[in-house]
Amino acid sequence: MDRNADSGSDRAVKTVLDELATRLDAVRETNIGWPAASDVDFAALTKFFKRHLLNNLGDPFAVGAYPQHTKDLEAEVVDVLADLMRAPVDDRWGYVTAGAGEGNLYALHLARSLHSKGVVYYSESSHYSVDKAVDLLAMPSIRVRADASGRIDMDDLAGVVASNRDRPAIVVANIGTTMTEAVDDVREIGEVLDSLAVRRRFVHADAALSGIPLSLLDPQTRPGFDFADGTDSMIVSGHKFLGTPIPCGVVLVKASHRVHLTRTGGFIGSPDTTIGCSRSGHAALMIWYVLRRYGVDGLRARADQAREVARYAHRRLVELGWDAWLNQHAFTVVLATPPAPVTQRWTLASTNGRSHIICMPGVTRAQIDAFVGDLQAAMPTPTLVSVPSPPPRRTPELRRATPAHVA
Repeated sequence: MDRNADSGSDRAVKTVLDELATRLDAVRETNIGWPAASDVDFAALTKFFKRHLLNNLGDPFAVGAYPQHTKDLEAEVVDVLADLMRAPVDDRWGYVTAGAGEGNLYALHLARSLHSKGVVYYSESSHYSVDKAVDLLAMPSIRVRADASGRIDMDDLAGVVASNRDRPAIVVANIGTTMTEAVDDVREIGEVLDSLAVRRRFVHADAALSGIPLSLLDPQTRPGFDFADGTDSMIVSGHKFLGTPIPCGVVLVKASHRVHLTRTGGFIGSPDTTIGCSRSGHAALMIWYVLRRYGVDGLRARADQAREVARYAHRRLVELGWDAWLNQHAFTVVLATPPAPVTQRWTLASTNGRSHIICMPGVTRAQIDAFVGDLQAAMPTPTLVSVPSPPPRRTPELRRATPAHVA
């Protein structure tokens, strides 16, 4: 073995890793526009990354043939989150996904298995993964208008459902939209469907961003979004509010529905009930760690603190004369897109003249002060900058599925 070659290779690897660490550390303090909590220290889990391939093959509630897994922790994660989302105690199931997009795909796949002739209704504020899932599953769909805050337009929903009331309704409710953190009320969606006598229905809550924080509020004051409010399935993210260092999520459904997608797992010794085959046991471990470490009270304290920072950011921007607003219970502050010198330094998500700051746990007042200071320095003259109105709304169109899925 050429020891010099090994030494050279080690140095090259170290150089790349050092450069990567330097780049990531450099943007950490100015990354306030993306929904990733950064206050959780996962150092206690380091030993599980050294010599263990944690693969949660198959159903999380069946041990299976592969011994290196974290299915027992995954099952606990599902149960804890199902409690928070008020899922039926005797009719609940779920698993840890690779992300919220997979959860949306699984939920719509499940809805199609229950209602093969159903039409999917989702708002123009929905995450692009919903549009992608509809395409992959070849499901007929109608995009519904949203109001200026990002909430689904219930009148428009009623109109488009009425025009297809002979077909089952599959509705996607946004529980924290990407740009404004708007929340669609599942109870109101149920009332719309009731008013049209649409009994064949399936309501999926895309709660990737706000589901867990909202579940920690008093049930008497929080929006209607969970299973007790009429949801049939839900996805929550692991890398947003819970801050896991790898993308992941947890999909929750009624167990009585899940049987429609169960297949034989063969050599894995477990039913095949998920979208993926091999699944990350590390992701389940990380979510379990955060839930166990903080508990409900600790999670609630983190959410309260994050909302306080969001209110502080909103106040600072308004005091500066820069128009900004936030939805109720939100961590997200919406503002007119700042001048280029600000957006070049600060990592913000922007579209149609709007940007947002997401005050996830880990974002501090000091960061907000620094951002506002840069914004103030970039303003040519003191003026009130208005957030542009939403773009013109599109006329809903029914996208036709292939004949194989309409029958």
